[in-house]
Amino acid sequence: MSGRPRFVDTNVLVYAALEDDPRSDPARALLSTAVIFSVQALNEFVSAARKLRRKWIEIEEALAFLKTICPAPTPLTISTHRLALDIAQRFGYHMFDALMIAAALEASAETLYSEDMQDGQKIGKLTIRNPFRKSVR
Repeated sequence: MSGRPRFVDTNVLVYAALEDDPRSDPARALLSTAVIFSVQALNEFVSAARKLRRKWIEIEEALAFLKTICPAPTPLTISTHRLALDIAQRFGYHMFDALMIAAALEASAETLYSEDMQDGQKIGKLTIRNPFRKSVR
């Protein structure tokens, strides 16, 4: 690895918090390495946790843990927004996925781990990888 950061999408954070899901262990393993994420991922995590009927105290505890993994999440700025608009138009991503990609690019990430995007796609120096995809041998 080149030393550039690895960026994780919200789905990695959500699966790491689940108990009985086959994606939980790979998500936890990924979070045990040096990763970063955006403020958007924290917001989306809260939304997903509420849909899963998690109590606020549980959500706060999970957020506190996530902030120990990544004490300075990548912010969303007007620059991020502009870059995301370009990505959405050029690559056909929905705006929230484009925002995640833009944040990863602005963080100079090498890899963006996401289940929701095109595995193997390169956007600039960023490669999108699905950490839950089973290898074909």
